Amino acid sequence: MKGERPIRVLVVDDSASNRRAISQILEAAPDVAVVDRAADGDEGLRKAAALRPDVITLDLEMPRLDGFAFLRLLMASVPTPVIVISSYAHRSDVFKALELGAFDFIAKSGRPDRGALESIRAQLLEKVRTVRLLRPPRRHTPAQGLVERGPTAVVAIGASTGGPPAVQRLLESISGQPLCLLVCQHMPPRFTKAFADRLDRIGSFSVREARDTDPVKPGCAYIAPGGRHLALSKRGGGLEVRIEAPGPKDKHAPSVDHLFASVARALGGASVGVVLTGMGGDGAAGSMAIRRAGGEVWAESEETAVVFGMPKEAIASGSASRVLRLEQIGPSLIELLRARGQGR
Repeated sequence: MKGERPIRVLVVDDSASNRRAISQILEAAPDVAVVDRAADGDEGLRKAAALRPDVITLDLEMPRLDGFAFLRLLMASVPTPVIVISSYAHRSDVFKALELGAFDFIAKSGRPDRGALESIRAQLLEKVRTVRLLRPPRRHTPAQGLVERGPTAVVAIGASTGGPPAVQRLLESISGQPLCLLVCQHMPPRFTKAFADRLDRIGSFSVREARDTDPVKPGCAYIAPGGRHLALSKRGGGLEVRIEAPGPKDKHAPSVDHLFASVARALGGASVGVVLTGMGGDGAAGSMAIRRAGGEVWAESEETAVVFGMPKEAIASGSASRVLRLEQIGPSLIELLRARGQGR
């Protein structure tokens, strides 16, 4: 915005050509300023402490002090928003970095050369500008007590920027519950399977990237595949998930709106949608579809949302029946199950 000072960026990468290319992309934007560059984690930590940048771009593979150690030490000393720039070949590393405190990532294809970096110019600038909207992360308290087995309840979850750690915390807080979760996390193709595999290793939920006609079962969570839509559909006397191709006018694939609208059609008044942290308005129209069907829509509060964009739009649409801190969502889902006679 006019009158605002530029966003101050520290570029940390062991490749001199990458540092130069990233800096040139950022410095071409009038609202962004590169305050310095660092060739490894040690130098990056010193400069982060001295310069206090607004955001750091980070390569994970560096000599002396790698990106993971850098994140641990940075978050313990001078917590700063971090955007990881990683190749598609290192998908699992990205989620480890997000758990250590990075707020977002950019995936680049091919060799880490100027061509690959130029291809992510728009993403890089968008994510750097997102730092103006960030909220600090908060700790959560796992929900206590289990609900007895009953009919499978379905909860649809939508998230974007800041979503992977939030989705993980939510799953941890409702471990052991007779729920089926349908998760639409904005994420590029090839990363959603790695995300699902990582979530599958925590808690009691069986998590996987959704496949067409997967049955809805308690204790399962299905992640929408990148580049495709996830939907819920009735089949005979049961429910199944469907994977659908995006249309030419679809801005997001996967789309929270698409998922929520399908849940409203399939479940009517029993539908539940949860809008977590994220930038933009995806989910607002789908939330309205759920509310019109008589279902429940909950939005993460500004206090805990890393980016209060998607929840804010859902609230502004008038469709959100509850606005909850992240740590309140799990216990509230358990209360809802009990109120519907699906627990003790």
